[in-house]
Amino acid sequence: MSSVNNLFGSKLNVLNVGLEQFYLTLQQQNVESGHVEWKPRAQGDPELVKIVDALASDPRVVEANQKAFNKLNASAPVWIDVKPAHEAINLDRYTLLHAGPPIEFKDMCVPMQGAVYAALMYEGLADNDEQAHQLALTRIRFEPCHHYGCVGPMTGVISYSMPLLCVKNTEEGNMAYSTFNEGAGDVARFGAYGENTVRRLKWIENVLALTMKNIVDKGPVNLKVLISQALNMGDELHMRNNSSTSIFLKTIMAALTESADAQTLPEIARFLTTNNDQFFLNFAMAAMKASTDAASNIPYSTMVTAMARNGVNIGIRVSGLNEQWFIAPAAEVAGLYFPGYTVEDANPDIGDSAIMETGGVGGFAMAAAPAIVKLLGAGTVSDALNYTNEMYDICLGESAMFAIPNLNFRGSPLGINIIKVVETGTLPVINTAIASKKAGGGMVGAGLARAPMPMFKEAIKTLYKQMEE
Repeated sequence: MSSVNNLFGSKLNVLNVGLEQFYLTLQQQNVESGHVEWKPRAQGDPELVKIVDALASDPRVVEANQKAFNKLNASAPVWIDVKPAHEAINLDRYTLLHAGPPIEFKDMCVPMQGAVYAALMYEGLADNDEQAHQLALTRIRFEPCHHYGCVGPMTGVISYSMPLLCVKNTEEGNMAYSTFNEGAGDVARFGAYGENTVRRLKWIENVLALTMKNIVDKGPVNLKVLISQALNMGDELHMRNNSSTSIFLKTIMAALTESADAQTLPEIARFLTTNNDQFFLNFAMAAMKASTDAASNIPYSTMVTAMARNGVNIGIRVSGLNEQWFIAPAAEVAGLYFPGYTVEDANPDIGDSAIMETGGVGGFAMAAAPAIVKLLGAGTVSDALNYTNEMYDICLGESAMFAIPNLNFRGSPLGINIIKVVETGTLPVINTAIASKKAGGGMVGAGLARAPMPMFKEAIKTLYKQMEE
């Protein structure tokens, strides 16, 4: 008893393990204390713990994951061509592609429906939004971009005539595609569908794309090298593309001046350099799509090969699960809003651009882009470092090409492993723009989202069940 009394009479120095609230209470009482973050494995679910242990130790899974990781890590995406969608991916006039997992027109968010109107008027299939709406309900077939080897930012809508930048993974020979970035303002990717939006889409088709094809015909552009350089210059490649766009423009400048005539060169130059810092994003997205697709359909692999949002739902695809979608409600984005906007103005998370995180950059490489934290409302530079360090815990390895200077040039976290996501409870972080919930309302802020856990639990249970059968 005396030893207990002595304990209570002594100055305490407490180490708290688990619930942070206990630590915070001790701090409020000026007790010297420390805190160790701890969570039960697989959220304390005995079934999931069993599955995690079984899959993590299964030689088939280990071998498959190494194969998938190696294919992703060794990818060599190169921009090689520009083609209209009907030539590049055999898209017919009455099929529209969209961002995210599958969704019917009636269930789409308002911005995506607006982008559908823009595409149908651009194609000459409708004269106004009312005609476009009726056509979308009755005749148009909708498919995810991912089903055609494509990716699209925000609404991601792709139609028959839209020019696509064509990217080849020269390591494996597979192709990936994306539209050209429309710049800022009343653009279809944010759901605008007025005359100016349609006019700009036509200009991209008839002027910009033709010039870009002339440029790439003079020689392919190694996108992986540009991405690697941009990471060393302060980009994380999802929300900050200032450096990558600048490097890209420098790379193509000589060919651009040779490819554009005296009339079109000034307007193309204005388009590329005026409030269009994210022009390279679409190239980077296609590069990541070509990289992750190379690692798809490897039996038993638990590596994520796609992560995409349609403004209503978010979905993932896992290499060993034959391109099946695992879907959950799209998350709200936590971040900073532009003056005059609040969370009430925001659409839930939207766009195929989470392919950037799937490929090891974006939110996974926030440590490379300290300048982005204020735009995203992500806290401090230390917080950016913490986000990247956290992502190592759920990945199969590190990129051999994408080095992060602020982490002593450590490779970025690469290869999201659903086993580790479920085991640790750590969710993939996604850097993203916040879209207005109104068609054509544009970008109202920027922030961070986390991919929801239910998708990963469903995927890991599905794979385990298949392996047991």
